[in-house]
Amino acid sequence: DRIGIVYVIGGSFASSLHGIPRATNDVDLVADVQRQHVEPLVAALEEQFYVEVSAVTRAIDHGTSFNLIHYQTGFKVDVFVQGSDAFRRAQLERRATHRMQGTTLQVLSPEDTVVAKLQWYRAGGGLSDRQWRDVVEVIAVQGQSLDMDYLGNAAEKMGLGDLLARALDEARY
Repeated sequence: DRIGIVYVIGGSFASSLHGIPRATNDVDLVADVQRQHVEPLVAALEEQFYVEVSAVTRAIDHGTSFNLIHYQTGFKVDVFVQGSDAFRRAQLERRATHRMQGTTLQVLSPEDTVVAKLQWYRAGGGLSDRQWRDVVEVIAVQGQSLDMDYLGNAAEKMGLGDLLARALDEARY
């Protein structure tokens, strides 16, 4: 926030917020990290986190991710650089503000959480019960408040319409 990097928290943190809470070993962020952010970002984090300048720069150049590892706890933060990915841009534009323990957080919308989790599920060969359970639980908890037009369109664009239909059925939506 202090550096001015637009970000959104996703992954299991977002699905726990929108669905049924569960423990997680890391936090996933989508962030619009640019070259001018590298030095201030590393300077702000290097005292408490292991962070490699080259990894951040490579992630910016290739639209991939880099990791931050908290020295004291070993807690990991996976930062997915926005790059030119249309879905990641939409995630940043649609982020929702949540207050938690006096802190303001930018978190994926429930719909984008579902689509992102479906992507990870498919990328993992459809083997992750945890990813699938997160999807179904977000749908079940959010129910009628979901923007079904957006969700359906986003899933179709990503080639995930079949998985969304199955998740909706399983969530009894």
